[in-house]
Amino acid sequence: MTEQFQQYSDYLLHEKRYSVHTHTAYMKDLEQARDFFTGQLNISDWRELKPAHLRSYLVHLAQEGMEARSIHRKISSLRSFFKHFTRSGFFSSNPAQHITLPKVRKKLPVFVDEQKMETLLEKISFGDDFDGKLHFAILNLFYATGMRLSELCALKLHATDLTEGNVKVLGKRNKERIIPLTVEVREVLTAYREERNKLPSADSEFFFLRENGKPLYAKYVYNVITAGLSAVTTQDKKSPHVLRHTFATHMLNAGADINAVKELLGHAGLAATQVYTHNTLDKLKKVYNQAHPRA
Repeated sequence: MTEQFQQYSDYLLHEKRYSVHTHTAYMKDLEQARDFFTGQLNISDWRELKPAHLRSYLVHLAQEGMEARSIHRKISSLRSFFKHFTRSGFFSSNPAQHITLPKVRKKLPVFVDEQKMETLLEKISFGDDFDGKLHFAILNLFYATGMRLSELCALKLHATDLTEGNVKVLGKRNKERIIPLTVEVREVLTAYREERNKLPSADSEFFFLRENGKPLYAKYVYNVITAGLSAVTTQDKKSPHVLRHTFATHMLNAGADINAVKELLGHAGLAATQVYTHNTLDKLKKVYNQAHPRA
């Protein structure tokens, strides 16, 4: 099984051009499945697998208490693996093709309402030191662009044009997109960059640096967002992705074209963006019930 693992790992990285995070998630899912097949079912060759073996794996995951959404992801990783090697002729057929998965309850994206975001960005003081300007810039850029955590951490200095007012973002599968910036956000980023340029490592390729001159990392940004949002909301979920949801929801609530929001978010298809229209419909229903005389 080891040889196919390495081949598939190379395929994800070099042909599919998946990010390191996505690649790691896929390989971890496959390793867990392999350990079950070898340890519990005594199978040492992928080609010995039958649909019944995969159903046993599904039952095992459910008995371990795994949620349906996580089970879907793990089986999706296996399907992708089998599909790749079925194309190459290693498998005669895809054993995961007709596996029935448990139903997943759809969750609406969690977001912060407009008034709370206004409070956060207009009334909360972040301080005038380096960290204050850095944290304020991070929060503003997330809300202004809807970019992903990985995209913000990897943002390059040369990709941030504060004169023209846009940022060039490298998204999933190396897909590039340009996102405009408001005058207000440009001012916030400029204030941070003036402090950044005083650092000994100001020649770094990364736009965002910590005060020690090193680039941002995921946990650091999570902590910044959690602390910021905790000042204005008691909701459980407080993360960079919540700000991405907030950006999309507020744009659609304000009448933005869904195709434009799709491009700004870097979604490959419209289906991923349409989930935010549910929140928009909820707002419309509320306005309707408050305004219509027969509601």
